[in-house]
Amino acid sequence: MDVFEGRISSSGFASGDRIVVGDWKKSPLGSFTNVMWAKPDGARVLLSPSQKHADYVSALYNFEEVHIVPIEVIRQSKSVEIKAPPLNIKLRWGMEFGLPIPRPRWFISTVEQWFAKAFFGTSTHGLTCNGLREWYCIYSLSKIKHASAVCNGVDLGNPSNFEINACFGFSEPPKKPSSVRLRSMIESVEQLP
Repeated sequence: MDVFEGRISSSGFASGDRIVVGDWKKSPLGSFTNVMWAKPDGARVLLSPSQKHADYVSALYNFEEVHIVPIEVIRQSKSVEIKAPPLNIKLRWGMEFGLPIPRPRWFISTVEQWFAKAFFGTSTHGLTCNGLREWYCIYSLSKIKHASAVCNGVDLGNPSNFEINACFGFSEPPKKPSSVRLRSMIESVEQLP
């Protein structure tokens, strides 16, 4: 099982851009941050810190463009700032709500799956693009209090809900700008029948 521990923060913007930041403290690839970006025209872009990371992530999710870029990250207890050319992103969140304990995969794929779909329009279990099962064990959910993004010097506008799906994979981020602390568990290729 490949296990990723970290945070996914996401927001839409008035420009129609939708941005998802994965900030992983622990993973089979080490500590890293990447950006999934859905442009207003629907093109899905992965901004990745290395070819190794890009190859892994692009096998799991859908992208029309994959770019290897230097990614700078400034973390604070309730905020993150990312410079991943051509984007500069700032996200700040509020109080955390959730269950800070691990749950078994069967619970995540049944009880939590129902709850996530009913209340947030998301999924906690599904298949990746290359046919691997993935589970999201959510530890906490926070509302984004401030989100800003600039692309090549152009402000993308006020934060907004995800009105149009980003379609990166089996699960969309919460519709409202959110930051989620979680564990992602992905079965390894060796586990397939």
